[in-house]
Amino acid sequence: MNPYAKGIGLVKHHKLGWQAPVVLLTLVIFLTMLFYKDNKYQTSPPYGKSGVITVSEENLERNNPIFLIDGWLLTDGRVTDRPTYIGEFSNLQRGKMSVSPHGRAIYRMTLRYDGGPKTVAIDFPQLCSQYSVSLDGRRRADGVGNGRITFLLTPGDHDITVETISKAGYYSGMYFPPSLSTDETIRRMDSIHNFVYALAFLTPLALAVFTLFLWRSGGRLSRWFGVLCCCYALYMLRYFVFLFSMPVAQYWFLVQNLALYCLCFSVVQLTVLASGADGRWRWIHVVLAVIPAVLLLLCILIPVLPWAVFIHGKLTDIYYIFTFFATAYCALRGVASQNWESRYTLAGCIVFGVGLIANLFFSNRFEPIRFFWQFEWCGLLLVVLFAAMMVSRSRRILRENEMLTNHLEEQVKKRTEEVTRLLEERKAFFSDMAHDLKAPVFATQSFIEAIRASGLGVDTELRGYLDQAEIKQREMARRLQGLSAINELDSIEGESVRISLKGMLEEIYATYHGESEVRSVYFSVEQPKQDAFFMAQPQKLDILFENLIYNALRATPCEGKIIISAKVGDDTIRVTVKDSGCGIPKDELPYIFRRFYVGANNRENGSGLGLYIVHGILEELGGTIHVRSEVGKGTEFVLEFPQDI
Repeated sequence: MNPYAKGIGLVKHHKLGWQAPVVLLTLVIFLTMLFYKDNKYQTSPPYGKSGVITVSEENLERNNPIFLIDGWLLTDGRVTDRPTYIGEFSNLQRGKMSVSPHGRAIYRMTLRYDGGPKTVAIDFPQLCSQYSVSLDGRRRADGVGNGRITFLLTPGDHDITVETISKAGYYSGMYFPPSLSTDETIRRMDSIHNFVYALAFLTPLALAVFTLFLWRSGGRLSRWFGVLCCCYALYMLRYFVFLFSMPVAQYWFLVQNLALYCLCFSVVQLTVLASGADGRWRWIHVVLAVIPAVLLLLCILIPVLPWAVFIHGKLTDIYYIFTFFATAYCALRGVASQNWESRYTLAGCIVFGVGLIANLFFSNRFEPIRFFWQFEWCGLLLVVLFAAMMVSRSRRILRENEMLTNHLEEQVKKRTEEVTRLLEERKAFFSDMAHDLKAPVFATQSFIEAIRASGLGVDTELRGYLDQAEIKQREMARRLQGLSAINELDSIEGESVRISLKGMLEEIYATYHGESEVRSVYFSVEQPKQDAFFMAQPQKLDILFENLIYNALRATPCEGKIIISAKVGDDTIRVTVKDSGCGIPKDELPYIFRRFYVGANNRENGSGLGLYIVHGILEELGGTIHVRSEVGKGTEFVLEFPQDI
């Protein structure tokens, strides 16, 4: 591990000693309150008995509806008028595996009313099969999904009959208790239902859409969080499928199951990634993929194999238990390694476990009045917990990046100061060296000339040595001249100023026109139609054009031409320096901007630094230089400057 990262807080340990019990206790208290305060099976009388429920006007005027749970008489292929309560059996199999869970069923109840006439409604939620509802022998509603009848309740007995015909799925008959109350109360309760389920559907969906922006940068953790949100949103869509009685309602259990299995897989995957155990437990992934495939196959086979319902139920419980233990194991590994995300994964494991226990032990004993089922609450809490983990993780990464950025800025500043100091020392060294070497280099030339002039003892061999020494001396002098030019360029300080293109061209003409006439070279400057401006240091700009124009003057014979022109573009300024001189050989063109490179035509008086300095100055200005040349026909340099608009 990087010790520097540890030093600035990239690794942070969290104590979880008190957090887990607090989460567990809070969740247990919350679900206990739901069981007693938002449970249809815990409401006050009246209750039905032996096919009759007696209702008073006072019962209809209370805030909560009357839930028609008890007192129904069931008739199907095996029984006639069997007393039952809604929720006692999830299907018509009623525990006998050799009997088909599907078929036709009739539920009857007599509603006995002793108050004044009142408009009431009966709401039949989530009828997972085709249904028809009759009142006093008259059919009032039919379809698939949610059902509702509204009528004028008068004193006396009223017969309510619900007929269901199921062909698919593991639910059949009437499994969810109907609600009876005034039309206003039923609508108010439905409005609350619609709002909370819409919120539970749209919130994770919005989080999933948001994570799309993080899928590339946020890594696998962000992607699996997005999958978790999508799965929960898809599962909660079940409410609206039944609310609007969509044709797919009786087959929606397949989509609902798939969403639950994927949700469980996402929880495990998030816990594995957050705990750092990814890649070590491939077998967990295999089991989490194989069991859902078997469960979906069993769902499809239920109409053909009656025992598939029982096997499906038991295998589903095993799958949830296995998922919980896999999650718990990975979460505890994260805690043991003091992983940063372990506080969230451990809390998520507790929520998942409590939801699992609630689903296993409160089956057929809990159904919400206004809000969610207990495991739906736990699913929403899981989404919120992992969302908090993602937000906290993003904040931590941003904070660490900020700390790293600040540290890097300090390092860059320190290194810049060191480099600047080093460059200053280098400039001083080269300046002193150039100054100190001038005397011995030029003295050497004087000694060579003196030896030649005296002629004493100068034979052919010595003359050859003197020629070689003179060549080397001229090379040294040329290098010293170039070194002096570089030192002169480095010594130029000051900020760039705004340069007028037309003003610069007028100054160039005034400076070099006279010297060109002396050399019998035609020199002209073509002004652009409009003026433009660019940023530069005037002294460096003078050096740039001095090198280019003197090179052109040396290369151009008498009666030759040097033409400088300019063109203003949208965001650039192009200046062309063209001569009719000797030109540059094609094989030399790629090297002319290299330091100390001297062409064949310039060996005697060239330093090899003129074009190198021109190229360097243009790079400082953010510009470019290009050359076109042909031997005997001249050379054209094209300079581009960024325009200051």
